[in-house]
Amino acid sequence: MGYKRLSDEELALIKGGEAITISSVLAIMAIGLVAVITFKFFSSTTGKAVFPGGFTFQWD
Repeated sequence: MGYKRLSDEELALIKGGEAITISSVLAIMAIGLVAVITFKFFSSTTGKAVFPGGFTFQWD
């Protein structure tokens, strides 16, 4: 094909990685939130949880 190698000046102008960085941060925050909710869910002695679709869990 007709690929052209970039010069050092053109390589210095390339900026990237912002989308991957924000995606990584949001993914880690979401995983942390789910981990905390799961820990609270399983460590409580009594409680009730209602999920979308009519799924209800209740324990004493």
